Amino acid sequence: MATVAAAPPVTTTNNNNETHKKNRIQVSNTKKPLFFYVNLAKRYIQQHDEVELSALGMAITTVVTIAEILKNNGLATEKKVLTSTVGMKDENKGRLVQKAKIEIVLGKSEKFDNLMVPANTTESDQPAANDDKK
Repeated sequence: MATVAAAPPVTTTNNNNETHKKNRIQVSNTKKPLFFYVNLAKRYIQQHDEVELSALGMAITTVVTIAEILKNNGLATEKKVLTSTVGMKDENKGRLVQKAKIEIVLGKSEKFDNLMVPANTTESDQPAANDDKK
């Protein structure tokens, strides 16, 4: 289990902030279906050799599920898990509230390329196999 650490409030308005990483996926449990994020994470791992999944509050369970799907299918290995709290302004009450945050960094597994190749080659090999029969 990961350790929970308190962090000062984070604002993401600064363009130089780390939140603009090319391999980071900020997960929401209301905007996209689960397997949208799973497939996006696969693509990011393919391009960058790792992906960082992050979420706040209720979306944390979605991030954990995505990470577990990728790990259980042998596509990724867990590199780092960070948990913290961030201060956010409540839209309704206008006060600062603490929200839980998780960041999971997954790396490309040794089997990743072998597991991803069959899905891509079966479609492209079929026309060639049909040409041989003619």
